Amino acid sequence: MHPPSRQDYISISLAGQGTYNNGKQWRRQSCWRKWKRLSRLQRSLILLFLFMCGIASYPAVTEHLRGLTDGERSTESNSVLRPIFPQVLPEPVKPQPEQSSQKKLSNKRGPPILQNRLQKKGNGTVTVEEKKEEGEEEGVISWRGAVVDTDKDTEEAKDGESKDHLLANHKSGSSNQSEASLLEAVKDAFRHAWQGYKDFAWGHDELRPLSKSYSEWFGLGLTLIDALDTMWILGLKEEFEEARTWVATELTFNKNVDVNLFESTIRILGGLLSTYHLTGDTMFLDKADAVAEVMKQVHKLDGKLDGLVPMFINTNNGQFTHQGIFTLGARADSYYEYLLKQWIQGGKKEDQLLQDYVQAIEGVKKNLLQKSSPNGLTFVGELSHGQFSPKMDHLVCFLPGTLALGAHHGLPADHMDLAKQLMETCYQMYIQMETGLSPEIVHFNMHEGSIRDIDVKLADRHNLLRPETVESLFYLYRFTKDHKYQDWGWNILQNFNKYTKVSSGGYTSINNVRDPDYTSPRDKMESFFLGETLKYLYLLFSDDPSLISLDEYVFNTEAHPLPIWPSTA
Repeated sequence: MHPPSRQDYISISLAGQGTYNNGKQWRRQSCWRKWKRLSRLQRSLILLFLFMCGIASYPAVTEHLRGLTDGERSTESNSVLRPIFPQVLPEPVKPQPEQSSQKKLSNKRGPPILQNRLQKKGNGTVTVEEKKEEGEEEGVISWRGAVVDTDKDTEEAKDGESKDHLLANHKSGSSNQSEASLLEAVKDAFRHAWQGYKDFAWGHDELRPLSKSYSEWFGLGLTLIDALDTMWILGLKEEFEEARTWVATELTFNKNVDVNLFESTIRILGGLLSTYHLTGDTMFLDKADAVAEVMKQVHKLDGKLDGLVPMFINTNNGQFTHQGIFTLGARADSYYEYLLKQWIQGGKKEDQLLQDYVQAIEGVKKNLLQKSSPNGLTFVGELSHGQFSPKMDHLVCFLPGTLALGAHHGLPADHMDLAKQLMETCYQMYIQMETGLSPEIVHFNMHEGSIRDIDVKLADRHNLLRPETVESLFYLYRFTKDHKYQDWGWNILQNFNKYTKVSSGGYTSINNVRDPDYTSPRDKMESFFLGETLKYLYLLFSDDPSLISLDEYVFNTEAHPLPIWPSTA
């Protein structure tokens, strides 16, 4: 007998009123069913055949992949602009959802979303495929208020000019630039930053320029409000009007969110009040609230050291905590700044403010002021329970400007002398770095025989586009008219353009100021870059003393100018 015949068909019920589904998913399932119906021997033979084909093609594939890998490695090593040419970070590709957090990425080789467009030349110089602006010729970029042909510079480098020599030429001062070109360079930087914010973060707190997105801190349009008075001072009417419309129609404080009282006061309240005083537009006044003064309470407290105060106050009992730790850096800087500025704004009548300020400066001289080795740079360190630390935050670079402001308003002349010494130190924090940009924190060498004055720990090498140094440069130039301060500010602006400018719009903070070949961008543009840094650069380059006269205005710690009381102006 023959065995029962095997059934050669199967019965299938098709859903969807009997329609035939020829989609990719159905076809993949069909192929898988066919594969499963093969015998084990048949599947093994097919896999063996595919394996042999792979072996046969291996040399060609390997050679091709080696070429790609070498090209990628060359590109990756140049993914951030070299100091020879003032270029911008290339436009990033869209980030993939499986990527880990930005914070984690930034501690490695930088975000993979950066699209590398650098091509290495045989002599080590670099050309970049720029995102062309409207009306811009290929191979030409705007630099120093002029047009520079990058191909021409590359050829000059081929002719034997050293990298250091080119860098020295590019870091020549602002003295050969007209005032108009300097001011226009700042306007160009602001427009570029603003365009990124407008395109990718409009109405939100901060721009993330690399991922073309935004981050929220307060949910109050922080960058927009922080930049209002900057746009007014720079004369950017169109940008100001579109921002004003958003404030009038969209800004609301009817939100149940936690905010940082200090930061919201100096940025949002300060921004609205300053814009009101500059424009006379009561809409900005209607949006503002007031803040209480606590200086009288601090004046009475015990726990000070020669006028220096601890960083923390217990909000329940109003007393200092963490006593014995004294710094002019983070969490303490604005207290000393406001002692002087409140005295000035109030008509120089509140003597206790002046007394506390002068005493604090004497305390700085006695307890925190030292000189570095080998070049004797004057710096302000920190004190912790009697132990001195040669650590200085970039935030401390507000102090030269504050000292100069005090001297302008009649305080001892040696305050101006100290301001000039500290100004030199703050600039050295920039030019001693390979990118020409300052790290967040430095440590000064004090031992004889030291090779260099400044050391930077790995965790402190980031730059957040901070304003304190250019702020002090503005004060020193306004009071001395020494053009070297403009030159220093010009160099800093050019280095911001080289290492932090993102081609699709905006500027980004970076993780490593010591590596010009890969600065590891952090994908964040702080609101103070528009609210403070670019504003102070514009004022630094202006020779008009009536542009925010320092006899009529004081700047809050977020660079928002507020009027000195009319009775004493």
